[in-house]
Amino acid sequence: MKRIEEQIEYEQTLAFTTRFPVMKKKPPAEGLEPRKAPAQRRSAATVDAIVEAAARILEADGLAGYTTNAIAARAGVSIGSLYQYFPNRDALTAALIERETGALLAQADLAAQSIRCADALALLIDAAVAHQMRRPDLARILDFEERRLPVGEHNRRVGEVLQEAVVTVLALPDGPAIVDRQTAAFDVLALVRGILDMAGERRETDAAALRARVAIAVDGYLNGVATAGL
Repeated sequence: MKRIEEQIEYEQTLAFTTRFPVMKKKPPAEGLEPRKAPAQRRSAATVDAIVEAAARILEADGLAGYTTNAIAARAGVSIGSLYQYFPNRDALTAALIERETGALLAQADLAAQSIRCADALALLIDAAVAHQMRRPDLARILDFEERRLPVGEHNRRVGEVLQEAVVTVLALPDGPAIVDRQTAAFDVLALVRGILDMAGERRETDAAALRARVAIAVDGYLNGVATAGL
């Protein structure tokens, strides 16, 4: 009787572990920070070449061909030189994400210095569409990688800068009469990001049409919120 009970318990345990396998802990991910910053103009040029090579590999071969050896070869440097600055492929991707958002943040800063809301919103929309459409294949892959990599701090910082820029723009004298500008700014960013992300998924190439749709969506939302007294 005891052997039968043991056999039943064994079979139940086996069935449970087969249906619900125990999740093994993943090894800690290597850091995404560069190993060192370039100290001289020549070394800065080397880093720039490596990061640009990474971008071109992603555009040409996707993630399947995205290896450190391929990146080093495209950049014209040794694999040792690459590892001198970047500990792994993900660190290179993080640097590429940082570089690609730089132009967007610079444009947002310019928009925040505008004196007319309409002009500032146009600058922001132009910058957002350009960020997606300038190199659409690269933007699409980096969007995917942002969801995979632990770059939350970077995304939070970018989001805060863009949020503050939109709030500043909405407060300009000719801006819509919106009560809660913080919420409106958050909604505008979410709206624009959603449209651009889906455009990337569909591999859209008509930047002018995309920009027109984004502008219509933003104007419609802001006018609606102002009319509703929100």
